Amino acid sequence: MIINFDLCFRHSPLFAAIIDETYACRDINTVWRKYLGLPGTDAVSYPFEALFNQQNDAALVKEITQVIQNGIVMSGRPVSLSRLQSEQDHTESVTLRGILSAWRIEQADDKRQYALLVFTETAEYSRAINELNQLQKTHELILKAVGEGIYGVDTQGNTTFVNEAATQILGWRAEDVIGKSLHNIHHHSHLDGRPYPSNECPIYRAFTDGEIHQGDDEFFWHTDGTPVPVEYISTPIRENGELKGAVVVYRDITERKRNEQQREAAYEQIKILKDLLEHERDYLRDEINITINFGEIIGESQALKRTLAQIEAVAKMPTSVLILGESGVGKEMVARAIHANSARADKQLVKVNCASIPKNLFESEFFGHVRGSFTGAHRDRVGRFHLAAGGTLFLDEIGEIPLDLQGKLLRVLQEHEFERVGDDKTIKIDVRIIAATNRNLKDEVDAGRFREDLFYRLSVFPIEVPPLRERIKDIGPLAVHFLQSICTELGHEPLSLTQQQLDSLNKYHWPGNIRELRNVIERAVILTKGKRLRLDLAMPGSHEAKQISAYIPIEETEFVTEIVFREKEKANMYAVLRHANWRISGTDGAAELLGIKPSTFTYRMKLYGIKKSD
Repeated sequence: MIINFDLCFRHSPLFAAIIDETYACRDINTVWRKYLGLPGTDAVSYPFEALFNQQNDAALVKEITQVIQNGIVMSGRPVSLSRLQSEQDHTESVTLRGILSAWRIEQADDKRQYALLVFTETAEYSRAINELNQLQKTHELILKAVGEGIYGVDTQGNTTFVNEAATQILGWRAEDVIGKSLHNIHHHSHLDGRPYPSNECPIYRAFTDGEIHQGDDEFFWHTDGTPVPVEYISTPIRENGELKGAVVVYRDITERKRNEQQREAAYEQIKILKDLLEHERDYLRDEINITINFGEIIGESQALKRTLAQIEAVAKMPTSVLILGESGVGKEMVARAIHANSARADKQLVKVNCASIPKNLFESEFFGHVRGSFTGAHRDRVGRFHLAAGGTLFLDEIGEIPLDLQGKLLRVLQEHEFERVGDDKTIKIDVRIIAATNRNLKDEVDAGRFREDLFYRLSVFPIEVPPLRERIKDIGPLAVHFLQSICTELGHEPLSLTQQQLDSLNKYHWPGNIRELRNVIERAVILTKGKRLRLDLAMPGSHEAKQISAYIPIEETEFVTEIVFREKEKANMYAVLRHANWRISGTDGAAELLGIKPSTFTYRMKLYGIKKSD
């Protein structure tokens, strides 16, 4: 059977074309001509690439070259046809997609070699391509519309894609980052300039450990060299269980960080104001009144009158004052009385508990710091000296300051100037210093734990506040005052003290002094259910009173010798330790029961040689 090639070519139901060695189209069959809108007899001569939408497709040209020159058969190549329309042709253009095959053929007359192209339309292929293109467009729109920056990285950390938001946030163009290390471009160093190795980067860790990593504590570097705080999530990508890379989604949180800093600054200002108000509240609440114009200092004992005379003498002077006395005797009250009757009374009285300041924060707490001066210094801070400018600075527990920090304090007291941490600007300050301690600073100096020059600088005018046991006449008035004020504070109906209860209070030697007395009265009010004050339940070690009296005689006099007193105090400490099961601190601990600080209680245990084994 003789097959006429020209007849088969011309009338084939498939798209067919003949291409010469110059890659020019020499003939097109009827099906293809109708699709292109060409007359059935016109000769055609244009690059074969014009038949397809894949113009400038070097791979397609290379494959056709292999067909013509080497006789390699091409089959199953996905392509889409191009629609050549005349100006008069207004029909709707429909792109056909399908499979292209090619074979080498020879003309019998001239022996030249050609390529026969056959295009087969596949509806499923076309639909799949359309869906794929639509999906790609949808994804591109989503990536373009989303406000977060999105990067794709491979397992080497090189960028595979980037969305528009990412380029806007950091200024890097897509061509700047595609195929390059994302970390090295905008995550190469820390804020302080230290190198940031990629193996330490939590974002990169996602495609090594396969875990999701997220946070808001990282900074990316902008093209202009400024750091951009970001919130990020780095999600690993897997294909058939194998890690292929990660997708990094991040957003610029500069505004959030700024708001957080402003909020923290506002909170700090509120805290400062709160501290000032608390100082003022405490001043007004605890201020004492005596007949010599010092508020409400209550008492009539000779020991108290001697102290008040000293307060009156020094209050109007700018002199530094050192207040000495046991814990709980009212040293802070004396400081407030001095300030209230000084020329600085209209300025702030700022209290600093030196024992509560960590060593590494001493300078910052006292002198303040500037933003960025150390790790965690996210804002400027005003120090206590600055806060007390023009007023009075009360340094409570001055004996607790470590020896290596005392020199820094001495310099401020001597020169009346300081620098904030991280700042080279010297600040002049006008502050009156009142210090207080329950330690014997002279002994501390002799032991090498306190600087002698600082001691003499502070103790220009020492005032010793007598303990409550030396103020027997003041116990009753103080107890009545506390009872009235506590009933008011707690909303309890008014209560009164019996003579027997007053006698009991006078006989107790009050190692915790006025603080302990107030605590006892408050505890008694809380324990009272009726109209009779339950002082018996509130007295420290009351159930051990008989044990104490068995070997410590109690004389109903206003004073005892030092030896007798110390024996009484030692016995009382043993009693309260047994009651507290030898627990010193905490709720219902021995220190709390006596109304003194745990450090004071521990010091007295060492002083008296009290041990649990005893």
